[in-house]
Amino acid sequence: MNLGLASDTLLSTTRAVRHRLDLTRPVPRALLEECVDLAVQAPTGRNRQRWHFVIVTDPARRAVLADLWRASLAVPEAHQPLPARDVRRAEVAPGVMERVYTGVEHLYQHLHEVPAYVIPCVEGRTEGLSVTHQAGTWGSILPAAWSFMLAARERGLGTVWTTGNLPLEREFAQALGIPYPDVMQAAFIPVAYTLGTDFRPARRIPREQVLHWDGW
Repeated sequence: MNLGLASDTLLSTTRAVRHRLDLTRPVPRALLEECVDLAVQAPTGRNRQRWHFVIVTDPARRAVLADLWRASLAVPEAHQPLPARDVRRAEVAPGVMERVYTGVEHLYQHLHEVPAYVIPCVEGRTEGLSVTHQAGTWGSILPAAWSFMLAARERGLGTVWTTGNLPLEREFAQALGIPYPDVMQAAFIPVAYTLGTDFRPARRIPREQVLHWDGW
């Protein structure tokens, strides 16, 4: 279903959906393919088009990946404390982080029930490479993945960007047949229809704290 959302509404209300994922309604393959078709219209460094999207809907395979995702949250890498400045920004409005934490807990309990997972990947690994190489690689997959999420939102689907696969990226690669030495996973995105469509813009820190004219 194409909701025909205005561009400003689409951009300001596409964000993590956890509590309101419809766990009972399958997502048609054709709809996910439409989102991929739009995703690959995103910019890509030197037109290399090294992106890949692994979509998982098989219940048995989803269960395996859900268990891996939960296990990855116990890896120390997944629990790096936020600096004070990030905590201050994250708590820009009362109750924001409490909702985030309860949303993560909800996803933890119900991830295996989410009807589709999308794992955006890119050819090439960035470990030990210069910032230039890293930016070129990540810049060739992250815009495409965001375009996928925007396209999904316009079609009544909710998504949540997680990196829960990355602490155990090798194990996820093995489970999915992804050639780990040559292909890097960028995220793990659960996808489902949403319960209702009345999403609102989020509270963010003021523009004055992020906008710099003619220099820092």
